[in-house]
Amino acid sequence: MNIRQAREKATAIVAPMTVEEKASQLIYNAPAIERLGIHEHNWWNEALHGVARAGVATVFPQSIGLAATFNENLVYQVADTVSTEARAKYNKSVQFGDYDIYKGLTYWTPNINIFRDPRWGRGQETFGEDPWLTAKMGTQFVHGLQGSGEFLKSAACAKHFAVHSGPESLRHTFDAVVSEQDLQETYLPAFRELVMEGVMGVMGAYNRTNGEPCCASPRLQKILREEWGFEGYFVSDCGAVSDISDHHKLVANRTEAAALALNNGCDLNCGNAYRKLMDAYEEDLITEEQITEAAVRLYTIRVMLGEFEDDRPYSDISYQQLDAPEHRQLNLEAAQQSLVLLKNEDNFLPLNPADPLKIAVVGPNAMSYTALEGNYNGRASEYITPVDGIRQIFPNAHVTVATGSDLCIEERSSWHGFRYLHTEGAAAASEADITVLCLGLDRTVEGEETGITDDFTDGGDKKSLGLPAPQLKLAKAVCDVCDNVIVVLMSGSSMDVGPEVSAKAKAIIQAWYPGALGGLAIARLLGGHCNPSGKLPMTFCRVDQDLPPLTDYNMEGRTYRFMREQPLYPFGYGLSYTTFAYDRVTCAEMGDSYRITADVSNTGIWPGWSKMQVYASYTDSRTRTPNFQLCGLRPIYLLPGETKSVTLYADKRWIQAVLPDGTRVTPDGRISLFLGDHQPDSLSTALSGNSCVEMKIK
Repeated sequence: MNIRQAREKATAIVAPMTVEEKASQLIYNAPAIERLGIHEHNWWNEALHGVARAGVATVFPQSIGLAATFNENLVYQVADTVSTEARAKYNKSVQFGDYDIYKGLTYWTPNINIFRDPRWGRGQETFGEDPWLTAKMGTQFVHGLQGSGEFLKSAACAKHFAVHSGPESLRHTFDAVVSEQDLQETYLPAFRELVMEGVMGVMGAYNRTNGEPCCASPRLQKILREEWGFEGYFVSDCGAVSDISDHHKLVANRTEAAALALNNGCDLNCGNAYRKLMDAYEEDLITEEQITEAAVRLYTIRVMLGEFEDDRPYSDISYQQLDAPEHRQLNLEAAQQSLVLLKNEDNFLPLNPADPLKIAVVGPNAMSYTALEGNYNGRASEYITPVDGIRQIFPNAHVTVATGSDLCIEERSSWHGFRYLHTEGAAAASEADITVLCLGLDRTVEGEETGITDDFTDGGDKKSLGLPAPQLKLAKAVCDVCDNVIVVLMSGSSMDVGPEVSAKAKAIIQAWYPGALGGLAIARLLGGHCNPSGKLPMTFCRVDQDLPPLTDYNMEGRTYRFMREQPLYPFGYGLSYTTFAYDRVTCAEMGDSYRITADVSNTGIWPGWSKMQVYASYTDSRTRTPNFQLCGLRPIYLLPGETKSVTLYADKRWIQAVLPDGTRVTPDGRISLFLGDHQPDSLSTALSGNSCVEMKIK
């Protein structure tokens, strides 16, 4: 069923409703209309990296970790699995007449905002700092959620439209001022891609963009509906319509706020402001035709989900498919591919799992379930922490465990306990052959509008890119007493352990929030059961790096595309236990794309994934262009000594320059494409020990 056919059916369903009934359906917890046989419907549901907030489900790696896989097909498989579990839960909810929040099929995901600043607490929910990678990962996630059948398997929603990435403490009042060039080059492309690929919903952000509230913006709606042809539904972020009057102070009251939002294309209100719609209607601030149009758009989605079919689609998905063994296996594979090996001094890793080692597992995230989960999460039926995983993979090891410190709080003589444990950590490390130091954060420290402000965090955003003071003290103490330290960072963003710890650590692994089986994935990497293949979807900045203010939305100096300073670790970087070579590389122009072919060989002794990347580079252009622009990606698995011929494509649109007025043009000067397993910058080349292959196209 296409959207036009669904709209016809939706129009017929809405036609007999009174204006009051139609208005009641524009709120996220829409009531039943019993006289028409329509049950209540709650639109709010979450599935960022697994069905969330509704009991047991597979908890996959957090979105930033999924992005680090640099594997579009894997992300599709994850989303397809999520929608299967969504239908399994939904089928039972319908059977038992439960239409409560988080029980429906309209998922407000993915978050495709650009992670422009590593301090932003919600950046963990995104696919990183690059528009191309965000667009590709987001598109595959949408396809996996929505399916390809006659009816939608579930309905995805691209959020938060648009120009939204902190600060968390100001989001209800903030005006994100952005140039037309940055708007079209960085902040909008992923949204455009998802709309073109058929995403059913778009959610507006809390903030204003260039003075207009995102949930009531004529400019943004013109782009969305007229320029891109979006036919789905538009929903406000939760409470954002009330913000228009209560915090942005653009209108006098919530009645006027509701009218402004509806008049500017907001079909559905997550919040309570649309309870004032009838007041707005009676004051002639809105028309019945506008209410009807919004209701028809919403019912179009419900029709496409098969709600009104006698034979409900996907009803054959049983509850036994929830948390199924194959879902756990996929979860483990996703976690393994998300891990990024940042340092491996003298090939210290992998370890031999058969050796009778004394291993100390130290740190506040060594046994933490919360650090596995990330935010917007479900609950797993089983969690495997780093300690659990190491015990499984290293059966002959003597494993000692120590928390060593709190995440952020250091307090002597604390009645709460657990807040001054550095001696415990050092003691465990001092008698170990190897110490696995599990550091980082969790959603209580970095996240969505936490309301907590202390030395390290401001409402969920980080004040520093370094380790919190208690963890840095622990890390230094451990490195002083143990020669073989492996640092495992579990966080949703860039972190710098500092030069002293970095120099002494034999290996550093960025594990993100790796999902319920993340600890097993980490242990398998340590023991050589899997080969690290993750790549950084964001630049890791130095703790002392001079970043623009978090409130500044100008892209100059931000991300790998426009950064001038050398970072700690570059976007696209990640080590492997093996090496790859790219030979017989050719590039041919084919319509709107460049066709790139190469022979890819595994020249090492370990099987593993090559995450082939294509970047555009610009020289002597009079228009502003990025340092580099990712424009192609192809993961391929190779056995030792194996060679495969690979083809991938680079869309010319992503190679174009964007002028100050927002238009896209072919840049002047010279353009080259580079193929390799990292960015073609000098730091990536130095860290990885290999270069990219250049192809001159202009």
